[in-house]
Amino acid sequence: MVTKNLQTNETIIKMAHAAFPDRKVAAIKELTEGMCNVTYCITFCDGSESILKIASRDTTGNTSNEVHLMQAEVRAMELVAEKTDIRIPRVLYYDTSKSICDGNYFFMEKLEGDNYIFVKDSMTQDQIDEISTEVGCIEKKLTQITNPQFGFLGDESRYDKLYDFVKKMLTNLIHDAKARKIDIVYDGDTLLAELERNREAFSEIKEATLVHWDLWEGNVFIKDGDVSGIIDWERAMWGEALMDDRFRHHNKNDAFLIGFGKESFTEKEKIRLRWYDIILYLTMMIEVFYREFEDKGQYDWARGMLVEVY
Repeated sequence: MVTKNLQTNETIIKMAHAAFPDRKVAAIKELTEGMCNVTYCITFCDGSESILKIASRDTTGNTSNEVHLMQAEVRAMELVAEKTDIRIPRVLYYDTSKSICDGNYFFMEKLEGDNYIFVKDSMTQDQIDEISTEVGCIEKKLTQITNPQFGFLGDESRYDKLYDFVKKMLTNLIHDAKARKIDIVYDGDTLLAELERNREAFSEIKEATLVHWDLWEGNVFIKDGDVSGIIDWERAMWGEALMDDRFRHHNKNDAFLIGFGKESFTEKEKIRLRWYDIILYLTMMIEVFYREFEDKGQYDWARGMLVEVY
């Protein structure tokens, strides 16, 4: 995968020494679940562990909506730690100097518990519903973190109106598809024209809140039946909560909505939800080719979902 900036053990040991000069590395293990930046679990001789995440060398495999992803992730985690009681891994060391390796990197705490995606099948429906409700509560807490303008956390560009930000996201995706000759089913100009006709539906959102955007099961850790932490904040943005993955057509459920405190959606909210669906499915289709996935199954699935919601 072109965005994964793999490093030699020798380089990783140097990075660990810069972050933790009093510790010696005992073991290095790559964690292969992620789809963008490379991640390692570092075990030290004293038995302690830390997670190392390394940014890509360049933006070759990134779409136009993926701007300074590591900067966005670190900033989001700082905001969440400062302003909420949401459990997240604490950033322990962040290096942007590129003096040791050719990408930015940071070390963070290793969360306790298991990745939800790996244990969900062994849980009862009641247990799954409890986790979904807790994730909904977490989503609601994120709305406490506000900003007067909209935009990607890693990008300096800001938008006074939510509509302008959403239009920028859609425009970027259409551009990316054209650049790689990717079939996105629908004509880009037609999509933009329809979005323009729905402009008024976005006008009621006056203030941005922090959005994780990718709060699916694989970014949730659980321990003893409770959420022990949320990871992968690299796609965080200033938007509205309905933009997050858990509100998507394929993913939202009653237990999550109970936790969030939402029983139903207004007509304007339904319009916005549809456009956020479209943007996610386009993103998933396009990134298959930018990341150079060998398996195109994600493209086929997202294409089917796009047709379903459009």
